Amino acid sequence: MDLEMFEHVLLRRPATTPELPETELERLQEAHLGHPLRMRREGYMRTAGPVGDQPDDSLPGLCLHQVGDLERVRALAESDPSVRAGRLAVKVMAFYFPRGDIPLGNTDSQ
Repeated sequence: MDLEMFEHVLLRRPATTPELPETELERLQEAHLGHPLRMRREGYMRTAGPVGDQPDDSLPGLCLHQVGDLERVRALAESDPSVRAGRLAVKVMAFYFPRGDIPLGNTDSQ
């Protein structure tokens, strides 16, 4: 079977996060939301989004990359402003599935 590899990034809330003023949290959230848009424009990320309807509040979102290098994806994920600020942490893993099983759209349209 011909498998295709993507890099899957889980965004996690650490057990403790730094306290920040509300204005800083708002600025940080805006920068965090801009991060996947930039990653998509630069061709590193295929898709990203929040996770809902699940029991683990420490898991707010996930990202799917197709770079071919887990360490490069880890560095890209860790460049997220919320990760740098200690508000989120990343877990990076390879994700394999049969080639063509998941049709993905054009990443240039963002």
